Amino acid sequence: MTRDAGPVRWLTLNRPHRLNALTADSYRALRAALVAADGDEAVAVVVLTGAGRAFCAGADLTELPGTDRGRLVADFEALVLALAGLAKPLVAGVRGPAVGLGMTMLLHCDLVVVAESARLRAPFTELGTVPEAMSSVLLPRAVGAQRAAELLFTSRWLSSAEAVEYGLAIRRCPDADLDAVTGELAARIAAFPAPAVAATKRLLRAGPAEPAAAPRPGIERAGIQIARAVLRRELAEGAALNSRLGR
Repeated sequence: MTRDAGPVRWLTLNRPHRLNALTADSYRALRAALVAADGDEAVAVVVLTGAGRAFCAGADLTELPGTDRGRLVADFEALVLALAGLAKPLVAGVRGPAVGLGMTMLLHCDLVVVAESARLRAPFTELGTVPEAMSSVLLPRAVGAQRAAELLFTSRWLSSAEAVEYGLAIRRCPDADLDAVTGELAARIAAFPAPAVAATKRLLRAGPAEPAAAPRPGIERAGIQIARAVLRRELAEGAALNSRLGR
C-alpha cells in the first residue's frame, strides 16, 4: 500500500492477517514500489512500515512449497538489490514482530524508529538455514561481530530497547506515536536539498573499504540456501514456528 505525504512516500506492507509475512508476489510488489519511488522526482524520502500489529513476520512459509523455487530466488534477490541500491533515504517505522526478512531488511534502512512493542528476530539457525539479505555482512557492521554472532547463532528475540542500544534503531517511542515520530523524521530529511542528501547516503553506504556492490555474491549464496530450504524439512519447522508466533 502506497501513499504520499508531500515529498515522503509511505510504503506499507499490507497483509495484517498474516503479520505482513511476504510471498513471492510481495517480493515483486515491494521491489516495484521501491523502484518507482526511487525514480519519482517528487519523492525525497521513502518510509517503510507495516499494517496492523506487526512490521513483517518474514517469508510466508505456508506458501513457499507451491512456489517455483527458481522464480522465488530471482524475486528475492531482486528485492534485496532494490533495497541495497535505493538512492533515496529509507526510513522504517517498526511495531510488533520483525522476523527473518522483516528484521534483515531493516539493515538496508538508513534510519529505523521502533515502537515499544517492536521485537526483532533472525530465526535462521532454528529453521536450519543461513542468514539472508546480506545480513551476515551488514549485521556485524551494525552491531559488532560478537553481538551479531549471538543474535544469529541463538535466533533469540531482540527487544525494542535492545534494538536502540545495539544501534539497529535510532529512536524508541510509544506505539501510538510511531507514525508521527517516523513521519516527522522523514519530513525533516525531505526538507533539505535532495542531491546533497543522496550524495551523503552514497558516501555513508560506500564505507571505508568495500563498494556497495561487494556483498552481491553473498546474496546469491543465500538465495541458493533458501531454494534448498524449500525442498527440505525446514518448511515443517517453519510451520511450527508460524504456529508459535500466532500467524
